[in-house]
Amino acid sequence: MIPVRVNGEDELIARISRRAGRLAHGLVLGIGDDCAVFRPQGREDLLFTTDLLIEDVHFRRQTHSAADVGWKALARGLSDVAAMGGEPRFFVLSLALASWVDQRWVNGFYRGLLDLARRAGVTLAGGDMAQGEKLVCDVMVCGAAPRGRWLPRSGARPGDGIYVSGLLGGSALGLTRGPAGPPAAWRQHVRPQPRLALGSFLRERLAATAAMDLSDGLSTDLWRLCRASKVSATIEAPPRFPGATLEQALHGGEDYELLFTVPPKTSVPLRWKGVPLTRIGVVRKRARAVVLLGGEPLERLGYDHFRRAGRMKL
Repeated sequence: MIPVRVNGEDELIARISRRAGRLAHGLVLGIGDDCAVFRPQGREDLLFTTDLLIEDVHFRRQTHSAADVGWKALARGLSDVAAMGGEPRFFVLSLALASWVDQRWVNGFYRGLLDLARRAGVTLAGGDMAQGEKLVCDVMVCGAAPRGRWLPRSGARPGDGIYVSGLLGGSALGLTRGPAGPPAAWRQHVRPQPRLALGSFLRERLAATAAMDLSDGLSTDLWRLCRASKVSATIEAPPRFPGATLEQALHGGEDYELLFTVPPKTSVPLRWKGVPLTRIGVVRKRARAVVLLGGEPLERLGYDHFRRAGRMKL
């Protein structure tokens, strides 16, 4: 049995409901019924994304606090919404609790999760809870963007400039060095900052042609953007987080910065609200997706669950 001191699932859900706060952004019915009810507003498209967070794959309980795990579980989905130029509306959470979980850990998890939710203006609308051999959580986020004006991966055109936000490699450095390493790198790893306001800026002010978030590493994610857009890219070394290696900046992943393309004559500020925006290359015309760094093909060494496992055949 999980040593969480409540009188069953209903009491635990009631506690979570009280902490989740009031309904907002078109959510007319939240936690407590068989379904949440959401009423879209005006002329907007809804954006849906889901992300798993799995013990010993995305976090380790020996090094990651419960609040950090809760924060990161939501941050991953919010980052996807940011990459589409959207605004988050609500999220639902499915949580499988392992036998080692106690009441203190659950409280910490929801503290981190709901702290980020309040900062992002998004509401927990419901979900599911069970027991499992390892802790697993799945967060589904619903966002919205003006109808037909969200940012896809497939819109990059030859001649477009390629940009990244922030500094890359910090999360990989934090993972490598751990909590005893550089504090800023560890914070980057456990408390990523979804670029929601920046995503809206890219859509509204820069008329970005394509965008995605950097979750699996620049080398892999830029190739995915090129493949979706049926183009190639020529890039220079990206801006690095202090102390990070070039390999960490290119392949490390989990930076949750935004990768985006803009038309050739677009004036992009060097910084926006304190976040660096750096031009790293240009989109090239080529049917087969290739990313060139220094004139040589850049190998895709970012994270891939199934390539590393070596067992998935489609």
